[in-house]
Amino acid sequence: MTPSGARGARATLAGVLAALLLGGCSGIDMPKLNPPVPAQWRHPANADAPPADLRGWWHAFHDPALDALVDTALKDNLDVAQAKERLLAARAMTRSADVAYLPRLRAKTEDAIDPDASASFFVAGFDATWELNLFGRGTATRRQARGQLNGSAASLQQVRVTLVAEVVRNWLELRAAQQRETTLTAIRDDRHRQWELLRTRARLQLASTRSVDEAEAALAQADAALAEPRGAADAAAQQLAVLLGRNEPDPAWLAAAPLPALGDTSLTQAPADLLRSRPDIAHAEAEVLAAAGDAGVARADLYPRIGIGGSLVWSTNLTTHRRTRDNALLSAGPMIDIPLFDWGAREAELHARKHDLKASVYAYRQAVLQGVADVETALGQLEQQRQREARMADAQRALSRAAQAADVRVRLHLASPAEALDNRLALAQSAIDLTDATVARDLAFVSLYKALGGAPLPDADSDSKTADAP
Repeated sequence: MTPSGARGARATLAGVLAALLLGGCSGIDMPKLNPPVPAQWRHPANADAPPADLRGWWHAFHDPALDALVDTALKDNLDVAQAKERLLAARAMTRSADVAYLPRLRAKTEDAIDPDASASFFVAGFDATWELNLFGRGTATRRQARGQLNGSAASLQQVRVTLVAEVVRNWLELRAAQQRETTLTAIRDDRHRQWELLRTRARLQLASTRSVDEAEAALAQADAALAEPRGAADAAAQQLAVLLGRNEPDPAWLAAAPLPALGDTSLTQAPADLLRSRPDIAHAEAEVLAAAGDAGVARADLYPRIGIGGSLVWSTNLTTHRRTRDNALLSAGPMIDIPLFDWGAREAELHARKHDLKASVYAYRQAVLQGVADVETALGQLEQQRQREARMADAQRALSRAAQAADVRVRLHLASPAEALDNRLALAQSAIDLTDATVARDLAFVSLYKALGGAPLPDADSDSKTADAP
């Protein structure tokens, strides 16, 4: 080849490499997520009531025992411990995301035998390599690691959200079961008095044996009804022990106590706040970031891997036990790995990763829609349960007045004790209905703040806080 031809070939090669560099530097752009969030909630909230804190919403029950349970669960729960370890593992991998694009130095030793078998050499030295961060490969790798880290952080927060909601739910169900047991015990006692009264009247031939049998059956049913709240209380206590990482419930939990008092609260979180507070939306966003990283790596794989390498070795003749003359060997030069015959497979991989990226964007939007729907449903349920509780409270007050009037009539000998018993039984049944309505309203409140992603954020000293995606 003539000198001018050689210069032309080198210029052509340089032009091809330059085109590759310019064409591959940009990488894959992050897609626009466009979350479908409404401007405001469709179900109105009570704006006059004090707001509930998203990160400490259970304090609205004003129950120190419940506050202590939540704090202990967040510290000792085993699911939280697992999620923290996975987050720490993801954080460690994120720190090493750029290691592949830093210079590497490797020491090595080996045994080399002369081809004519007349000598054996001990070879020692260093190999150095440095792959250049080109064609968006480094950005894509960081996105993969950051997506995994953000996803692990979102998974940890999801565990915390679920844990807090479950602790509060089981505590409310425990207290409600204890309150139902107390009321059912009073009903059982009144049924027993009613049965004894009817037996006395039957002996005096003032009542039929049929009424006595019916009263005895009602007594047996009232006694049997005590099994349900006792079983519910035991199950709730056992579940609380699991949530707190214990092998048995605290005996103090089984001491009967009234339901925590939840006052009126208002919702200050806007629909757009779900994008920051709801863990499943954050996890879906992390999946988009990781998918963009996968697509970026697939795109970078279409282009050559370019780097710089070198080595420095020394050899010693083991046959003569002396170093050879001129035993140091130094070499250095470029490293180029160009894909050729598997180009079609790499193209197919890039197309697949792009489709995965689009799918992750759709999954993100679906998570936003589901989050909005969950909150709207919880808001509607909370309002319905509030109205139900108010009507039950009205009924309770009316029956209480009737029971007081009946007691007065008995004291004035204007009514029989049986009439007062009937009124007390109706009042007790109304108390059970009111307890059920109250706990249903409380559980709807729990569901609302679970849907909002309400829970304390991980501590900065023990759990990593993810940075913004690149």
